[in-house]
Amino acid sequence: MKEVDLLVIGSGPAGQRAAIQGVKLGKKVALVEKRDVLGGICANIGTIPSKTLREAIMYFTGYRERGIYGRSYSLKDKITYSDLRKRVDHVVKHEVEVARDRLVRTGVEIINGTASFESPHEMVVTNEEQSRRLKADNIIIATGSTPYRASRVPFDHQKVIDSDTMWEPGFEMTDLPKSILFIGAGVIGTEYACMFAALGIDVRLLDRRLELFRFVDTELNDALLYHMRNEKITLYLGKDFSNIHVDDTGKVVTTLENDRDIKSDMLMFCSGRSGATQSLNLEAAGVEVGNRELLEVNEQLQTNVPHIYAAGDVIGFPALASTSMEQGRQAACNAMGIPFHVDAGLMPYGIYTIPEISMVGKTEQELAEEGIPYDIGIGRFREVSRGTISGDETGVLKLVFHQKTGLLLGVHIMGDSASELLHIGQAVMSFGGSISYFVDTVFNYPTLAEAYKIAALNGLKRVGERAIANEEFLSPKDEVEK
Repeated sequence: MKEVDLLVIGSGPAGQRAAIQGVKLGKKVALVEKRDVLGGICANIGTIPSKTLREAIMYFTGYRERGIYGRSYSLKDKITYSDLRKRVDHVVKHEVEVARDRLVRTGVEIINGTASFESPHEMVVTNEEQSRRLKADNIIIATGSTPYRASRVPFDHQKVIDSDTMWEPGFEMTDLPKSILFIGAGVIGTEYACMFAALGIDVRLLDRRLELFRFVDTELNDALLYHMRNEKITLYLGKDFSNIHVDDTGKVVTTLENDRDIKSDMLMFCSGRSGATQSLNLEAAGVEVGNRELLEVNEQLQTNVPHIYAAGDVIGFPALASTSMEQGRQAACNAMGIPFHVDAGLMPYGIYTIPEISMVGKTEQELAEEGIPYDIGIGRFREVSRGTISGDETGVLKLVFHQKTGLLLGVHIMGDSASELLHIGQAVMSFGGSISYFVDTVFNYPTLAEAYKIAALNGLKRVGERAIANEEFLSPKDEVEK
């Protein structure tokens, strides 16, 4: 039996960071991955493929240039699935190689196979060639998630699929569908709906909820719905289906609860995800499993068994690669007795719809519920030269700040490069900065970052003389001069 200080199960963002952190703390670390390639769901069939697909679509359709050259502008007349897949395969291969190189150079022992608990500290790892037994002082479960598959949906791997099917071996798409229905208006379903709509495909989106993202600023949610409808996406919100079948003509027929039929060439079911824990034999370790096979953890990311931790998508929301990486590091440090706290208030969110949405901090709705006096500043991309140059004149940047002190409480952006642009505001929030910081900062010209200055000036104008008279609104530069 092989003994290690830390055993990590899964090589996605959380597992990689956990294993590397363990080695850097001077511990003997082994990482188990059941796939033939490293990187987990993120690199192989999740985040990286879907975001690369989005970039390929934006490139081939000329979407970003349509504001300048017209809606009919396109770089290629007939875009095929093969065109899109070629770019995806190139990026995925690179990411897998980077993941392996990073782990090997760090000194993490990689073990290929499916891990299963035999006792709280012992596991057996099985592959086609052999079985190995491992014993670890601490264990981190970072196995990720799988698409939730409702029993009433007749998945067939071709006409009726989930979000992972497109990237699995054996799936082929000779021609892109002329119409497609997405069930589930969460992050995954909405992202894919926007991508397929950009290709000119007839897209429909169905969800039982009346809104898209509950954690996103209401104004940005409403704006996204407007842009989606403008791209001819048909929305069926507040509705559910009663039956799905493929008819004699090969059409997927989705019957709603009111007996209304929706016919489409393809259907993608994107109604949430489940924890990938089925093969772990968690009962042998005494680990309790929550709803949809997700693992429940405390603030230290411990399961109900103190030496067994969990991180990443397997513990549920927010299930983002960025947050998973930090959770992996946090779990490893806590397992080794080193306090590690992640400020959830500074965690960024990136949603790769078209247009892109990114946010950090509080929303107006949250501050209103908490009774905090706040105000906002708005900067629109059309007010900066870069917006016109890049063809994005619909983007918007919103700063939410404390009305009495100017303290930056939240940043909400919709538009091109929103997830990149967000980090400027995130950095200011991390040191407790005021919106006056943006007024005195010189930004490169022309850049979208100038929208921060416009938003800050807009916010100061809203609060008027109160801000000028309040010393707490002063930026660090003003304080030095004083």
